[in-house]
Amino acid sequence: MNKQEKVILFDGVCNLCNGAVQFIIKRDKQKNFLFASLQSNYAAKVLKGKNIGTGLDTIVLLSNEQVFIKSRAVLEISRALPGVWPLLYVFRIMPTFLRDAVYEWIARNRYRFFGKKDTCMIPSPELKSRFLD
Repeated sequence: MNKQEKVILFDGVCNLCNGAVQFIIKRDKQKNFLFASLQSNYAAKVLKGKNIGTGLDTIVLLSNEQVFIKSRAVLEISRALPGVWPLLYVFRIMPTFLRDAVYEWIARNRYRFFGKKDTCMIPSPELKSRFLD
């Protein structure tokens, strides 16, 4: 990963997470984001030694040599998307413990609400270059 790349690590078997990746890809016309599942070798390699201890229950954004997780990752991603999505960054003023409490509740229930796949998403040939590992 070079300094300019923004890499999103996501739960590859989660329907909500896969839907979020598709949402981002559709809007990210400049191709600012690359993707890898949290189950991938790439994720294991880049997260080793980061001491975030979150397992597979969070989205991770690697950007400019920084690591963002949970609600902060979502806000940083929304800030980088075109259109109205950067307006969500206003929620940054909300205390982290409140934002993360909402995020964690959704994360705990994501399989129950949105379902789960048996295997990680396989990107189409035209999207393959955006996926690492």
